[in-house]
Amino acid sequence: MIAAAGGHKRGGRGSLLAHLLTINNLGEKAALKDKPDEPMPERVFNIPGAGAASALAAAVLAGALALPVWPFPAAPSFSMAAQAGEIHREEGALPVVANAVRLEQTAEGSKLIFDLSAAADATAFVLANPDRVIVDLPQINFLLSPESGKLESGTRGKSGLIAAFRFGQFAPGKSRIVVDLRAPARILRAACEKNAGDGQASLVIELAKAARADFLAEAQRARVQMAAMNQERNIQKPEPASGKPVIMIDPGHGGIDRGAMVKGFVEKDLVFDFAKTLAAKLRADSRFRVVMTRDDDSFIPLSERVRMAREGNAALFVSIHADTLSEASDVSGATVYTVSDRASDAEAARIAQQENQADAAAGLDKSEDEGGVSDILFDLTRRETRAYSHFFAHTLANYWRAAGRLNKNPERSAGFRVLKAPDVPSVLLELGYLSNQNDRQVLSSAEWRDKASGQVAEAIKAFFSARENATAVIKPDTGQLPAGEVPPAGE
Repeated sequence: MIAAAGGHKRGGRGSLLAHLLTINNLGEKAALKDKPDEPMPERVFNIPGAGAASALAAAVLAGALALPVWPFPAAPSFSMAAQAGEIHREEGALPVVANAVRLEQTAEGSKLIFDLSAAADATAFVLANPDRVIVDLPQINFLLSPESGKLESGTRGKSGLIAAFRFGQFAPGKSRIVVDLRAPARILRAACEKNAGDGQASLVIELAKAARADFLAEAQRARVQMAAMNQERNIQKPEPASGKPVIMIDPGHGGIDRGAMVKGFVEKDLVFDFAKTLAAKLRADSRFRVVMTRDDDSFIPLSERVRMAREGNAALFVSIHADTLSEASDVSGATVYTVSDRASDAEAARIAQQENQADAAAGLDKSEDEGGVSDILFDLTRRETRAYSHFFAHTLANYWRAAGRLNKNPERSAGFRVLKAPDVPSVLLELGYLSNQNDRQVLSSAEWRDKASGQVAEAIKAFFSARENATAVIKPDTGQLPAGEVPPAGE
């Protein structure tokens, strides 16, 4: 049996199942009652940013923002990175602003140039599988369109070493640029060039073709150094047990990892707004302690989110996301996912693979979070936790019907890394599809957000009420329950 945070007890199987069935019936009734419906350059691409006045205003604002603190290693210093001389900035100086970017591509190499308000130190290295160039910087305010680096469509993405790039906050006080490569490359330069007279600078990332074997050797050197630094990380102490159930709300993506982007709608921003609204509703109920994995536009690795849930003694973990499906814009509605060793269907497998790439999108090396634990007690704990996750997923789907559309197959399961805490019931809620016009409209509506988050809060309250009222122990079945299927009471 798993003890909940602060002695919060998990209740009995028969009583719990009966309570959950009652809760789900109430959710269904509520839904029926209230349904809404060189030569260089060969190719040059200029991507304008904001004006100088806007840049200065944003810099002042960003300088006043408080950033959350979680341990992360300093940027590695690799010999392959061509760097400028060390740049010293006065303490308390305004953050550097990037207000334009341009890309120059030829058959032999590529240049990616960011216009900065001041020079900044840059450290660059490569990683393989997928092939990327990583450029680490001090905090930079990127006043650029989130879609500046999407080169896949049109003539911009047809040639050159660079397939796409992205940028954003990576850790407190640190920013990162990730460049996706079409072919192996070596870094000729990753340094700032100061402009004469005005104090501004250009960050130049210059790449040339490289042999595959040389590229892989450099990537391996970078991987070894990164692994050594990760081992030296100071792990935060676990949170003390709380007398209240801890609900951990996880706004997906963040920082350099924007998630899905469609027609100006950015997943990381939409889900953050939803998570804040949900957290506020739960905090209004004195029964719970509510924690968010991120309180601003910060990047948090998937393994860190799982660690936060476990060491924070979370009694429930809810990860908030939004999906996109470019080839089927008619697909819409919310879906609730749980973790499983085998995906419930092909679409669930696609979503899990997509969400599991979040760390790679931010330039982190691939790593598996689960060791090969085969202890019987561990296995029983994991089975019981997954059973709770399925029960809550079913409850949540029923309550959601009163606020918005559900996908035609609303309860699914797959190998989501962020849901793999073996002792924390966890679900991933996809609010809808950014590729669907109707879903985009509701996801950006404050009125809908208030209503839908209210239903999620009610589902959470109902789930914990059932656990508090149950008296016996849930015994996990030897076989895995299908996603969302609640066995008959008394079995």
